Amino acid sequence: MKTIQARALAIATLILAATGNAWSQSGQTASAASGAPAMSASAAAPVSSRQANRALRRQVYAAIGKHKEISAGNISVIAKGGAVTLSGTVTDASQVNQVAEIAKGVPGVTSVTNKLTVEKPFGGM
Repeated sequence: MKTIQARALAIATLILAATGNAWSQSGQTASAASGAPAMSASAAAPVSSRQANRALRRQVYAAIGKHKEISAGNISVIAKGGAVTLSGTVTDASQVNQVAEIAKGVPGVTSVTNKLTVEKPFGGM
């Protein structure tokens, strides 16, 4: 039993070391290869855009959550550069367009792609 755990630990360590090495080399510049620290605005841009996308996503969820007649538990919101994609299910057909209109009203949303569907009740009726 201990040999199996030791092998698993050794394999996991090798995988971690290999992926960590590959990850650090993908965006390496000449100054970074020589050991000098390299900090560029392009490296910081993806982080700030990711944070902006997350913040916009949270704002859309909050706006949908203000409408108690809409169950947001089955709605997925993806935000990328102001473009919002809604997917999942709602309980009523009128809520499909209502959720899209709510999302369009959030500041920072430039476009909305609505992939919401109406959830069929159990029993198919």
